[in-house]
Formats: sequence, structure tokens, C-alpha cells
Amino acid sequence: MNMRKLFAVIFIIIGTIGLIYGGFSYTSDVHKADIGSLHMAFSEQQHVNIPIWAGVSFICVGGALLLIGRKL
Repeated sequence: MNMRKLFAVIFIIIGTIGLIYGGFSYTSDVHKADIGSLHMAFSEQQHVNIPIWAGVSFICVGGALLLIGRKL
């Protein structure tokens, strides 16, 4: 499997995952306080949306890379 086909498959997988899940979440620490022996930490959960057009674009680019690989 050459590099072009590998990238094509990776793009198709990323695009499909983006369409299925629609985004991802992560937790970030926003506040920390150390007052003597008292330790406090607050975390906030963030959500990042992946636009539909981005998932479709990745799938189209991956498909195009597969088609270009066959013609050359």
C-alpha cells in the first residue's frame, strides 16, 4: 500500500468518524487555589463541534485520492 492510498483511507476514516460523532469533548483545568493546607481545583468540560461540511470534505478528498491513484 503506497502513501497516497494510506492517506486516502485515513481521510475517509476521519471524515466518517467526524460525521458519526459530530464533535468531541475534553476537560480543562480553569482554576486552582492553594490556601494553606486547602487545595481546590475546578475543571470545566469543553465541547468542540465538527461541522458536517468538514466530514464530507475529508471523505471526498479521500475518495479523490483513491481515484487518482488508480488512474496513474
